Amino acid sequence: MPLNSSWTIVAVPALDHLPRPLSLRSQTLPRHHVFPLHQHPWNQFVYATSGTLLVEVDTVWHVITPEQAIWVPTGMMHSTGALQDAAFRNLYVADQVADGLPTRPMVFAVSPLLRELIVELVQSQSRPEPEPFFDRLDAVILDQLQRLQQQDFALPWPHSRPLRQMCEALYQAPDDPRPVEVWGRQIGLSARTITRRFEQEVGISLRRWRQRLRLFRALEWLGEGRSITRIALDLGYASPSAFIYMFRQEMGISPKAFASG
Repeated sequence: MPLNSSWTIVAVPALDHLPRPLSLRSQTLPRHHVFPLHQHPWNQFVYATSGTLLVEVDTVWHVITPEQAIWVPTGMMHSTGALQDAAFRNLYVADQVADGLPTRPMVFAVSPLLRELIVELVQSQSRPEPEPFFDRLDAVILDQLQRLQQQDFALPWPHSRPLRQMCEALYQAPDDPRPVEVWGRQIGLSARTITRRFEQEVGISLRRWRQRLRLFRALEWLGEGRSITRIALDLGYASPSAFIYMFRQEMGISPKAFASG
């Protein structure tokens, strides 16, 4: 999976069975570290608590920002890497308790209630609790998983190496104004080939993808507490008002309202 030679492959932690039908593991990944493609005989809910993940599921790439999660169904090949230093939680769900849950990959926004339930599950695993306690907690978590709404927006990622190289550079510098012709010279493709192949691999135009990238970086930076003025400048907007207008158009609320919850 590494996007280029600067990515470091790390071994997938060993886990051959689930101790309970609903089990949780907390993990961290440094920037540009990645687990290779693998699969599990159970479902997986990958929840980013900080940093940004790049998750490949069934040959499709997804960027997962803080407070988002991706559902990976049983047996599906997947890989998780970190675009930025990331902390995340893997909620493993056995098929026997997964009735009503998705059978295909989906990206969700993690609700405040589910977030607190997962925190409680993390804390309770380190203290003695009777089995009925976990049964009740599991039931509420499963109910909340079924109530999650699929994310209306996503940031897909191309799978061919030249386009991934371009997208990673744009991710690190979303204010980069270089046109497709310049990128073509850098990655060895014509502008026409980039335009055609990008839409084939990603499903949207490069222009639309760059707009969506700026939104995703804005969400990430708002979560870090970065000021609206600084975010606007870091994204390449001429003024904070231009950034606020874009954010309202995409999210339906202002960045200030979004950041305040």
